[in-house]
Amino acid sequence: MKGDKKIIDILNNLLAGELTAVDQYLIHGEMYADFGLAHLAEKSLHESDHERQHARALIQRILFLEGTPNLAKRDALKVGKTVPDMLKSDLAVEYKVVGELKKAMAACEKAQDYVTRDMLAIQLEDTEMDHAYYLEKQIRLIELVGLQNYQQSQMNSGTPA
Repeated sequence: MKGDKKIIDILNNLLAGELTAVDQYLIHGEMYADFGLAHLAEKSLHESDHERQHARALIQRILFLEGTPNLAKRDALKVGKTVPDMLKSDLAVEYKVVGELKKAMAACEKAQDYVTRDMLAIQLEDTEMDHAYYLEKQIRLIELVGLQNYQQSQMNSGTPA
C-alpha cells in the first residue's frame, strides 16, 4: 500500500530514536553488569530488547507503506559514567521519544493514517507507562535511600526493582 511520504519520513525519524535507545540501553546494561548491579543490568537489557521490538514494528510499517527503512541513522548516544547519570540519560531518551511520538501521531491523524497512529499509540503507552515511569522511580529511590543503599539493592540477581 503506497503510503504518505511525510509519514514514512516521520517513521524513519522515529526508527532512528528507537535504534538509538536499543544501543544506549545495551551499553548501559553491560556497564551495570560490569559494576555487579544485576537487577539494573537485567532491566536495561530487557529494555534494549523492548526498544528493538518497537524498531521492528516501525520497520514493518515503513515496508508496508512501500517506504525504505533507514537503519543507518542514529541519534548521538549519551552514555553515563555513574548509575544516576545512566538513568538520567536513558530517561532523557524516553522523554524525547514521547515528544516525537506525540507529534507523529498528530501527523498521522492529519494524514488520516489511523492504523499507523494506533501503532504509535501503543508505543507511546509503553514509553510513558513502562520505560519512563521505571526510570523516574529509580531516580526517586536514589534520592530517597541514597546512592549506596540503592546500588546495594541492585546487586543480587532476580526480579528488577
